Amino acid sequence: MILDKLNRLIEIVADVTEGRYTGAIMELTGQYTEEPVRTIAEAIGSMMAKVEARQRHLEILSTQIEEANQRARNNVIATVTTMAKALAARDAYTVGHAERVGQIAGLIAAELGLSEEDTKLVQVAGLLHDIGKIGFPDYLFLPHEGNTPAEIIQEITRHPTTGAEILKDLDFLGDALSYIRYHHERPDGLGYPERRKDPDIPLGAKIIAAADAFDAITTDRPYQKARSFQVALGILKEGSGARTISA
Repeated sequence: MILDKLNRLIEIVADVTEGRYTGAIMELTGQYTEEPVRTIAEAIGSMMAKVEARQRHLEILSTQIEEANQRARNNVIATVTTMAKALAARDAYTVGHAERVGQIAGLIAAELGLSEEDTKLVQVAGLLHDIGKIGFPDYLFLPHEGNTPAEIIQEITRHPTTGAEILKDLDFLGDALSYIRYHHERPDGLGYPERRKDPDIPLGAKIIAAADAFDAITTDRPYQKARSFQVALGILKEGSGARTISA
């Protein structure tokens, strides 16, 4: 009889070492279990209870740490968003532009069937897509008669790279950094900053480019009056938006 219980104890110990915790050990702690099997079973049961308590404590700590990290991420995004709003306030024509691009980009991403996490990244990248303009001198925001001077165009084309560099240490942004860096690339390779062609442009960047152009077309700008949603969609479908619209 004691040999059977000893074999059973060995089986339970093997399960425990594999991480399979059950209440089976309790069947060997009763008064009808011979010594020393009962004492060993009680010791193992006590050990399992302590290990499980520690695991629960670690799970709680892990949840608290993740919640704290999420709050920190949200606070950072809120801070950078405030910077983006302050940037937009320097130009009456782009007040609210970043928020609208973020919202439109998020809607497009969701409609395309992207995951909730990927959709959130696209939306955040849309919100922050022009953050690289934060260091622009005020004269770059002034309307220019006729053609925009070449030196100003050169400055403006740096903003996607500058934006990605500003945000590069925010690891939790992940792919959103590449969306910001490449949102002015074009499928035909005539965009900036790297003249990437269609296969090398991230989908998130394409979504932001479309949202950016759509908002530029449908709001008043120094170079044009706002046009209807239908006109904007027509321009985007024709593929001419990337050539004629500067956001």
